[in-house]
Amino acid sequence: MSDEFNMSMRKFLKQVGVTSQQAIEEAMREAGPVTEGKSYDAKVVLTIPELNLEHEITGTIKGQGTE
Repeated sequence: MSDEFNMSMRKFLKQVGVTSQQAIEEAMREAGPVTEGKSYDAKVVLTIPELNLEHEITGTIKGQGTE
């Protein structure tokens, strides 16, 4: 793959990561102490319709105050 492709993909993925983290942190702050000790199922769906791509990532995010 070309350098241009790699750079554009990395830029997009960095934007996804940074903005997603900010959104999750804001939601946790707004929810307040009720998030302590709880785990939350999370899902991200990446789609590129023109390439017929749908990629799903699932995981768990632990609430504030958990290790």
